[in-house]
Formats: sequence, C-alpha cells, structure tokens
Amino acid sequence: MLRPHDPIAGRTLRAVSELVSATSSSPELENIMVTGVSIDSHQIEAGDLFVAVAGAKTHGATYAGNAKLNGAIAVLTDEVGAALVTDLPVLVVLNPRANAGVISAWLHNEPMRDMFSVAVTGTNGKTTVTTLLHQIAMAASRQSGLVGTVETRISDEVVPALRTTPEAPELQSLAAVMRERHMRNLFMEVSSHAVSLNRIGGSHFNIAAFTNLSQDHLDFHGDMDAYFAAKAALFSFKYADCAYINIDSTWSKKLMEMQELPVVQISRNAKSADWYFERIEIGVQSTVIAIRGTGGILIETTTKLVGDFNLDNLLMAIAISVAGGIDPIDIAAITPKLTGAEGRLEKVDLGQSFSALVDYAHSPDSVTRVLAALRQSTAGKIIAVLGCGGDRDRSKRPLMGAALITGSDVAIFTSDNPRSEDPAQIVKEMVSGLTLPATTSIELDRKRAIEIAVAAANPGDVVVLLGKGHEPGQEIAGVKHNFDDRLVLAAAIEATS
Repeated sequence: MLRPHDPIAGRTLRAVSELVSATSSSPELENIMVTGVSIDSHQIEAGDLFVAVAGAKTHGATYAGNAKLNGAIAVLTDEVGAALVTDLPVLVVLNPRANAGVISAWLHNEPMRDMFSVAVTGTNGKTTVTTLLHQIAMAASRQSGLVGTVETRISDEVVPALRTTPEAPELQSLAAVMRERHMRNLFMEVSSHAVSLNRIGGSHFNIAAFTNLSQDHLDFHGDMDAYFAAKAALFSFKYADCAYINIDSTWSKKLMEMQELPVVQISRNAKSADWYFERIEIGVQSTVIAIRGTGGILIETTTKLVGDFNLDNLLMAIAISVAGGIDPIDIAAITPKLTGAEGRLEKVDLGQSFSALVDYAHSPDSVTRVLAALRQSTAGKIIAVLGCGGDRDRSKRPLMGAALITGSDVAIFTSDNPRSEDPAQIVKEMVSGLTLPATTSIELDRKRAIEIAVAAANPGDVVVLLGKGHEPGQEIAGVKHNFDDRLVLAAAIEATS
C-alpha cells in the first residue's frame, strides 16, 4: 500500500473511537496514537489500526496476532471479532468495513477535498472516461492521478491495479500520496462492488458521473434493481457535490428522477441536454465532431476514437474537463491526439491487410456496442472471438452468445478466464437456445481460436478479440497463466505473413 512520505501526526485511539462511536473495554485509549489504517494484516505498519472484518470463510480478527507482529497498535472490529482478539486494544463497531475509509480519510485530513476529484461509474465506459480525463488533464499541463481497472497513475508513474476500486484505507492513503506529490486532479472508476463493500468510505468527489447501465455482475447483486441501487448510492451529498449523467437510457432517467444532487445532462443527440453533439461526421481515419456545452460553448475538433459509445465517453470526459477548468480551446487541440484506454478497441497492426483489435467487452451490451461500431467502419467481414468468465454472472452467457452471433459474420466461441469452471460448460451455456450459422466455430483453446480467426481473415476484414482486453493472464483451474490477447494476436498475424 502506497503511503505519504511525510508522516501523519497521528490521533489518539480515544479520538478514533469517538469519531466512529465505537465501544471499548480497553483503558489506555488516550495514550495510544494511531497513524494509519489497514484491512490487510500483511500491509500493517507500525502505528496502524487493524480493521478486522468478517470474511466468507474466516473472520479477519483471526489474523490480529499477525497484525500485531507487523506493528498494529489496536483492532477495530465487530462483536464476533472482538471475542477473537486477546492481546491488543479493541474498538467495537457494528460494521468495521464501513468505518475503515472514514477513519483513514480523517487521519489523512481528507485528501480528496484538496483536489478536483471525479468518480465515474456505469457498466461500460468507466475506464475510457477516466483515461480520457487523465490524458486531457496531463496534456493541459495539469498533474493528475488516475485510479482504475487497468492501472493506477500518479502523473506519469504507473502503479498496477489489483481491482477497479481499492479498499478504502488503501484508496485514502493513495489520495494522500497524490496530494503530497501536488496532483491537481484525481480521476477514478467506482464499481458497484466498491459502493456495496464500502470501498469509497470517507471519499468525497466534486463530480460523480454516470455513463450507462446494462446487465452485469448479477452473481453479486442478484437483480438489475439491486445493481442499479448500488450505482445510484454514489449520487448523494454523502459522496459528491454534483452529478454528470448521460441521459440516453432508461436507467439514467430513473437516476435523474431520484436525484438530490444538481445535475449536468450529457446526451449524444438531445438538444435539451447541457452537453450534446451538434455534428458528427464519421470518416475513414477520424471523425469530425462539434460539441455544444453549457453557456453556449462550442468545441469543434476531430477524434480517432471509434464507435458511438466512445463518442459518449469522449463527450462526458470533455464536459467534466471544462468543469475542471481546462480551456475549451485547449481541449479542441488535445482531442485529436487522445487514444483512449488500453485494451479498449486497441489495434494490433503489423502491416496486415485486415484490421485486428482487442476489446474488454464482457457484458451483452458492450459486445453489441463494439460489434455495431465495427460494422459502421468495416466493409468486409467481422470475425469475432468471445468467451465468458467462470465463477461470474451465468445469466448473461446466452445473451452474450446471442450478441456475438448477431453482430459478427464469423463467430468463434472460446474460453475466457474459466477459473474453477469447465470451459466446455461455459460455452454450452453461451450457445444455449441459439441457432448457430455455418460460419460459427467452437474452439476452447483461446490461442487456437485466435489463430483460426486470423486464418479466416481476408483483406478489408476485421478480427476482434472480446472479453479480456488489457488482461495479461488467463486463469484456468485456479492457476493464472501468462496470456495477453494482444501478444497472441500479433504472433498469429506474424505467423501468417
């Protein structure tokens, strides 16, 4: 866990207890100083408060001894955990995870409030919007931090990301590091899991942005209403000052109806919105756009980003960038150079006669959108490779299979990250109820599936690998193997040239 270089002055354990209304039978709270917080006993440093939460199999308080060895001075936990701790002072609260970020933000003097901070949520587009925001800000000479699925960035320094949104103490410490290094902006993705699991506890954003909502993560949330509720919880004064909402969907209209925050409306076509496209002219190499914004702002420029969904992402990023103080004239000059996020319609070009791309699309809606975008710009066949992840939402598998068949000319079903599941069973569920065209293939070996796709490509066609995007590995039976779609695709192209 990254921590600020300058040491925190620390607060007494008594003050921490009062902050979260904890109970304790320990008598020495006034004399114990807390300088950090961690949920992971392995990341504990001297002076830290160990937050022990109930896990799926074991309670975190089981590891209090290990936390003490690493320097923990006390434990914050629930009543069950308190009974497991014998040799450290204990603070007891009803929900320790919900308080971890609050305490950490308080210890670090709420670092997010010292930056222009933006949270982006939605099923699709989070990574691209935050990446575009970071690219625009850096190009405008505004040092910025980025927290997301692909990577965490502090200006130009890359920190690998373990999850879309870090655990709350890790996030607050990271934000404190960014402030210490004079970052002016913080752009981060906020997943539905992060909201539900209190990973944004203690956070506060100038802007919370909503891109869209479609089926995903129902293995965790249960149904779409619960999934939406998790996203919607971000849009309150508890977490944000203002909402930027793409209004072009049923779910966004529902979010608008329940909104307590002031709202800035984003739309591809609706002239009633605060930000919209006045003109879109799709070309072979780039797209000419004219964006109308608040106060009559007009930004005329070009973009190399492909697809309607990427235009939506770009519009959101530009609107937020203007709110962050970047001159629209500078944005117009920067936009043609924007590349978007790694693994999102990322090209693999070795001079071959057909187009080859890799995309992270792993929901029915994202598969549909990517293939529709390629259909707009492709004269030849669309040859698409897709699998579904194991140990995840099974209900979306036949929907993704249907999207693959509908959107491509040559569909190749394969393995993604099967994890503990049988890849054959996953594909069986993907094709359930579908009538497979004669051009369809099933090849469970992903490398071989990619080679089949490349071999089928003629000049003017497009080969697209869906599902894994930027991921550098493939998890099979609990073992992660090195596997990067971009490298495998490049090798297959090279082998045929």
